[in-house]
Amino acid sequence: MVQQGIVLGHIISKNGIEVDKAKVELIVKLPPSTNVKGIRQFLGHAGFYRRFIKDFSKISKPLCELLVKDAKFVWDEKCQKSFEELKQFLTTAPIVRAQIGNYLLR
Repeated sequence: MVQQGIVLGHIISKNGIEVDKAKVELIVKLPPSTNVKGIRQFLGHAGFYRRFIKDFSKISKPLCELLVKDAKFVWDEKCQKSFEELKQFLTTAPIVRAQIGNYLLR
């Protein structure tokens, strides 16, 4: 029988369910995006966990403003703060626990 496997980005073994550390490392090392496509991808990933992040819409507002049609792409301090804050939420325990619990309930 299989001793360990990866399901939906989580490592399942006899020790229980753990988040794949490679995914967390990837988000931690993610540099700020330099274009609209990158922002859209990041917000899409972060948006998947929006229900676990208090005030998600307020935090992500500076990044969402970059996606407005005909808006000039200017990465400023507010965007950087928003990006770093969302990364922090995506890599800390409450989100990690919520991911695991959510998958088990389905």
